[in-house]
Amino acid sequence: MDFHELSLSDKKILDPFFHGRRYENSHYNFTTIYMWRSLYNTRWAIEDGVLFLVAQYEGRHMALSCFGPDEKMEEAAIKQEEWMLSTGQPFLAYGLERRMADIYASLPGRDYVARSSRNESDYLYSTSDLINLSGRKYHTKKNHLNSFRRNYPEAEYLPITDEIISECKLTMNTWYKKLAAETPDDPYIGTERTAVMEVLNNFSSFGLKGGAIKVGPRIVAFTFGEMLNDDTVVIHVEKGAPDVRGAYAAINQAFLANEWADVPYVNRQEDMGLEGLRIAKESYRPVRMIEKYTVAPRGAEESGSGE
Repeated sequence: MDFHELSLSDKKILDPFFHGRRYENSHYNFTTIYMWRSLYNTRWAIEDGVLFLVAQYEGRHMALSCFGPDEKMEEAAIKQEEWMLSTGQPFLAYGLERRMADIYASLPGRDYVARSSRNESDYLYSTSDLINLSGRKYHTKKNHLNSFRRNYPEAEYLPITDEIISECKLTMNTWYKKLAAETPDDPYIGTERTAVMEVLNNFSSFGLKGGAIKVGPRIVAFTFGEMLNDDTVVIHVEKGAPDVRGAYAAINQAFLANEWADVPYVNRQEDMGLEGLRIAKESYRPVRMIEKYTVAPRGAEESGSGE
């Protein structure tokens, strides 16, 4: 297969594959794979009406999911397997939904095993729950939001448009400079900054909705997302000023209330096994987790499949 590096112009080619059936995995959209293409060396190919995605991380090659007609998926899985083995490394398919994981694990004559990872599972929430924050289970969240509103009565929600993108970028750079100074050995910070900046620089090209909270002349939080499937929005990025208590609570609630109130569910992606992030995501009471699977030979160590 002839794999290509991702470019922004590829969106119109790849989007029909992501929209061709219902997917729940937060990574199954052009924005996500484009944002993190450099970190994972993500590449794509189309053959016989099927989209193939492959990646590489810390020298380890990975086959990602195939996208296309159901009747072509077993043949596509075999092609992905052939590519994977051509790298000289053992087979590894990563970040799969259950349907595709079962196809890989059931290939005749192989002994592949599919395993899910708690660290990689997406958090799915009721949109109305996150907007209304009703009941005892959201008492603390409601207090944080009310505290923000009392402390910053002048705060206003603004949809992200060309007029405020430059303000979002300036604010973001201030946050990332501080983070980089605090954790200079963390390469993820610079990668994330570049990814977010690319999206903001080409915002209209991605077909996203975004929102920001402005206090006086200052943007204190911003976020953006898009429809993942027919009843779920996925949140790609959510950033808040570290010195403004309640900024995250404010942008979380306002973005959903103003842009996505008619969408039943919101996918806020995984926690990557980070304890603080897990506590924060669990505190919003997900309605369920969206599992992602790694497929590898039985007995092999799965790269990136933390528990």
